[in-house]
Amino acid sequence: MTFPGPVPSRGDHRRRKIGLLGGSFNPAHDGHRHISLEAIRRLGLDEVWWLVSPQNPLKPRAGMLPLPIRIEKARHIARHPRIRVSSLESHLPSRFTANTLRALKTRFPAAQFVWLMGADNMLQIPHWYRWPTIFSLVPVAILDRGEYAGRALVGTAAQRFLRFRVAASQVSDLAGKTPPAWAFLRIRLHPASSTAIRSQRRKPEEPT
Repeated sequence: MTFPGPVPSRGDHRRRKIGLLGGSFNPAHDGHRHISLEAIRRLGLDEVWWLVSPQNPLKPRAGMLPLPIRIEKARHIARHPRIRVSSLESHLPSRFTANTLRALKTRFPAAQFVWLMGADNMLQIPHWYRWPTIFSLVPVAILDRGEYAGRALVGTAAQRFLRFRVAASQVSDLAGKTPPAWAFLRIRLHPASSTAIRSQRRKPEEPT
C-alpha cells in the first residue's frame, strides 16, 4: 500500500500502533520486508511505514538512485497491506529523523509510533542529528543484524539508555510505553542488504 506524500498538518486522531522504518532504500529489498513483518508480529503493530529519505545527510549523493525510482522499487518489494511506503520527508522542512518524529507526533497525535532500526544503525546513531531526542520522542526497537548485535548492545546509545531497556517478555507492549524505552528483538536473520545489491550491480559482466 502506498502512503500519500503530503501528510495532514494536524488532527488525524486514529489510534494505531505504527512502526517507522526510515532509510534511503537504495534499493529496497526483501530484508526490509522481513524485518517489517517481524516487527508487526512481535510488537503488535497495525502498520509499518517505510520513510524513504530524499537524501540521507550522512550518505553521499553519488550512487543514490532518484527518489521516484526508490519509491517505485519499495512499493514493489513491500507487497503487503500493512506496509505503507511514503516519501513524506520530502514534504517536511527538515529531513533529520528527530524533526520528522516531532512532525509526525503533531500530525498524528493519537498514533503510537515506534522507531525501527537495525543493530548496525544502533551503532551509528550517535552520529545522527540530536540523536538522544529520538529516544525521548518515541520507543525504539532494535532489530538483530547478526555481527552488529553484540557491539550495538554495548555501544554508546545502548549504554546511555541502558536503564530504559525493555525486557524481551514485554516487547509486545513497546508501542504503549512512555519514552525513553527501547528493546532488542532477536529475529531470524535475512541475508539481503542494499550495499551488497549495489556492489553486485557495479561488477562488470563476465565474458561469455
